[in-house]
Amino acid sequence: MTEARAHRLAGGAPVAPVAPAPAARPALPSPGRRGADPAAAEEFIRLFHAEHPGAGRPGRRLAEVRASIAEHGTYRHTLAELAFGARVAWRNSKKCIGRLYWKSLSVRDCRHVTTPLGMYLHCVSHLRLTFNGGRIRPMVTVFPPAGPDGAGPRIHNEQLVRYAGYRRPDATVIGDPSSVALTDAAGAAGWHGGRGTAFDPLPLLIETPEAGLRVFDLPPEVVRNVPIEHPTLPWFGELGLRWYAVPAVADMTLEIGGIHYTAAPFNGWYMGTEIGARNLADVDRYDMLPEIAGRMRLDTSGDHTLWKDRALVELNVAVLWSYRRAGVAITDHHTESSRFLLHIRREERQGRRVPADWSWIVPPMSAATTAVFHRYYDETDLRPNYLREHER
Repeated sequence: MTEARAHRLAGGAPVAPVAPAPAARPALPSPGRRGADPAAAEEFIRLFHAEHPGAGRPGRRLAEVRASIAEHGTYRHTLAELAFGARVAWRNSKKCIGRLYWKSLSVRDCRHVTTPLGMYLHCVSHLRLTFNGGRIRPMVTVFPPAGPDGAGPRIHNEQLVRYAGYRRPDATVIGDPSSVALTDAAGAAGWHGGRGTAFDPLPLLIETPEAGLRVFDLPPEVVRNVPIEHPTLPWFGELGLRWYAVPAVADMTLEIGGIHYTAAPFNGWYMGTEIGARNLADVDRYDMLPEIAGRMRLDTSGDHTLWKDRALVELNVAVLWSYRRAGVAITDHHTESSRFLLHIRREERQGRRVPADWSWIVPPMSAATTAVFHRYYDETDLRPNYLREHER
């Protein structure tokens, strides 16, 4: 797809003034990485052919891949390999509880898009397409991989949508404290800031080896804020809380067969506790439990009164109720725990291992009431996978 076509899909969204960061890194290399790993490439090609009997024996494809790595230091996945690799990467993501639907992941091949502007337009298109009228569609958009020198494009945002965190002179923060560093970086790169509220969407910070760092404001209509209210506590809306619809992770690397796609934003849909028990409740995030407890007139004289637990439950009730009322897909932690155990059973019937990190799979509230709490898991790291920089 051309960048002009992507711009039309993005609704001709206005693009914020762009500027290179004062000290932008020129290439984003991975130290010591030189080309695709032939062993990883062979392992992936054999896996692809094993799970796609119709593709035939892997011999010819393995010869092509080996020759390309020997000559160029890398190779190019076919579209079928890319789609399979991205889906299996979700299947192998041991920190994700929502893998039951890994086969349904929609894969957008944007490996031809090489400029920050083009990447931005396709990120906007991603947010439009995945929203799907509120029926969130699992999706990944794959941009060009890192080259043999390890240099590749990057999206610096943790997620495509995230709220800014503004430092104040008294060391407090307006907005999301976890976003302070990125908010500062955006300002240094030329962003003039939002309205100064607790829920100002951050711009996208996109960097390529050729163009350096550029900054782009998101069109307001793709942020898709959901106001948080409560079914039985009428004052809840006065808190002014909201959260966005699509949790599109943007700063992880998709590794497939020794190829590193350093910009590959992907998403499923939210589990309520991600918002209600973490983003809005953690003391180093929005820290809303004391305010909610005060409004509920709870005894906060000590932890023994369980005021945090009671406030936390009502906050999570509000999140789930608000998303459903808005027609935006969301799931609860009890349902998702049962689905994850179904996923394990299905995978084991196929003879496949299911890696899982207990500390991530077990929900951050009411843990012992969920089925995933009462067992151990295989924590093996498998590839393909979505990885943080330190995991590569």
